[in-house]
Amino acid sequence: MFPSNIPVQNPDIIQLYSIPTPNGQKISIALEELGIPYEAHRMSFGASLSHPEYRKLSPNGKIPTLVDPIGPGEKPLLVMESGAILHYLARKTGKLMPSDAAGENQVLQWVLFQVGHVGPMFGQFGHFFKFAKDKTSDAYGVNRYTAEAKRLLGVMDKQLEGREWIVDSFSIADIALVPWINALDFYEGKEALDYSSFKNVVAWVERFNARPAVQRGQSIPAEGQGV
Repeated sequence: MFPSNIPVQNPDIIQLYSIPTPNGQKISIALEELGIPYEAHRMSFGASLSHPEYRKLSPNGKIPTLVDPIGPGEKPLLVMESGAILHYLARKTGKLMPSDAAGENQVLQWVLFQVGHVGPMFGQFGHFFKFAKDKTSDAYGVNRYTAEAKRLLGVMDKQLEGREWIVDSFSIADIALVPWINALDFYEGKEALDYSSFKNVVAWVERFNARPAVQRGQSIPAEGQGV
């Protein structure tokens, strides 16, 4: 199940194939928070993601991908897509997500909110605002995704009113969302989004980033940990 072109030091523990982008950070942060032994492999954009061996793990050629050698029924399990990986890790450990069905559903709603809205829209905002502003004939793209990113920040800000975390306790929902908000620094777009006006979001992100496991996970896999 492991890609033959990527050396594995300890095949008995979870293998993470990733890059410390927002989607990749979600999984390394979760693993650090959970304290699960794992081995990280830093992929590279381009050749390593398109390599036939990696495509056996991730047909879409994206990160992150996780291989658990001791999955359900003691059998190896491959999981791609960051939202699915977060859910799998929470279910595997019984942590970072309530055990009751109603609580699990509450957390999953916000994980899917990130997967379906925050990630795609913040990514498009960053593309048009930072990278493609001078490549289009008008400001339509910038205006459209700026407005939508602000709207999503407003949704989160309202949800956080009177709460420390996005649901009732720290969970995979927070881990899914905050790395994408942190990406606004990379996109140099906080001022354009009037970020400081979302007081609840600002305080939430500061609490999240202060966690030691978060700080460790944000730079994993490190340079030299992969192909």
